[in-house]
Amino acid sequence: MTEKDNQTEILKEILKWIKVTSYNEVKQILNTVLETDAKKLIYQLSDGNNGQTEIVNKAKASSKSISKYWQEWEKVGLGESKTVGKGIRFTRSFDLRDFGFEIIGKPGHSCRGFPFFVDLQTIATWGNLEPY
Repeated sequence: MTEKDNQTEILKEILKWIKVTSYNEVKQILNTVLETDAKKLIYQLSDGNNGQTEIVNKAKASSKSISKYWQEWEKVGLGESKTVGKGIRFTRSFDLRDFGFEIIGKPGHSCRGFPFFVDLQTIATWGNLEPY
């Protein structure tokens, strides 16, 4: 094993322990910062592949709100912004599904290309639907 391979293995081991010991703290921060379903959806869509225009269309949120959220989330370490073309694109640091979050899209909102989850009780609150 080369010195570089050995260093890589050590870094992998350190990362494993950091993930295990930080899980609850990160989940608590996500719960606090992403207190609405809309923010959770926008955060999850902010994967670095979707630009602001795509997120506006998929989450039915305003560009101004998305920009504000991205700035807030970057300040607390929940992602990074980078320049893409003439604009800014935010990339989240965490996948909410890894922390057991449900990502809920609103009825009539276009969430094409995004796997979101919703429980039947929530669906029942959207209209004249009854849970099983």
